[in-house]
Amino acid sequence: MPLNRVSASRLRVEGDLTIYEAVALKAALMAALVDSPMLEIDLSDVGEIDTAGLQILLLIKNEAESRGRDIRFIQHSPAVREVLEMCDLAALFGDAIVIGRHDAAAEAP
Repeated sequence: MPLNRVSASRLRVEGDLTIYEAVALKAALMAALVDSPMLEIDLSDVGEIDTAGLQILLLIKNEAESRGRDIRFIQHSPAVREVLEMCDLAALFGDAIVIGRHDAAAEAP
């Protein structure tokens, strides 16, 4: 699970957000949270997410809030949107969940 720094305040998660990547992802996101008062996490390249991945996102969001940091999850992949909707957590994250053009075309009849 690569976590790539796109800019000083933006990270992109590439690959899966599952139990197999959870420990490495947690460490990388916690370190990024210490380094930046504002952070955007791009989830557009997440192919699969399970409850461990969801727990990491919740943990990072809670840690950011407790430290007075600003964090936003952006460009949610279809897999992330599905899990957030299934668990009724989209409102908790408070981030705009936008369907990209390529997703809308795939969902059209």
